[in-house]
Amino acid sequence: MRFDLIRETLATTNLGDLRPGSQVNVERSLRLGDEVGGHLLSGHVSATVPVVEDCAEPGYRRLTVRIPGFWMRYLSLKGFVALNGASLTVAQLDREASTVAVSLIPETLKRTTFGDIRVGDRLNLEVDPQTQAVVDTVRSMLPDLPSSFATP
Repeated sequence: MRFDLIRETLATTNLGDLRPGSQVNVERSLRLGDEVGGHLLSGHVSATVPVVEDCAEPGYRRLTVRIPGFWMRYLSLKGFVALNGASLTVAQLDREASTVAVSLIPETLKRTTFGDIRVGDRLNLEVDPQTQAVVDTVRSMLPDLPSSFATP
């Protein structure tokens, strides 16, 4: 397969790091009327995030990534985050360290490129646009809300 990459894509994603033969996660677009078997994603990458920890055990793997502070406000424990195009449940969240961990089961490792990810690699981050809209609306409507309530 071949893809065209524009400047915005190269500036916002890790796709400029790829070389011919590199593997990527690709999923067909959802069509109106299709069954939704997971979280809705738009495919609009927000930023790239580095992998800072990799914990692997038989039948289980947990990756921890460092999230730019701005994007942390849109993430919550047991919510979801998209990394490299795959929607994953947030297993651990540390706001002080600006990190999020996701657990990868064998099926996810088999069907995605996460088996090849190593500490230091940059992953594409996508946050839920509905959560982003709600958080931004509340913050704009209640600008004097104490920060402890605005970003738990």
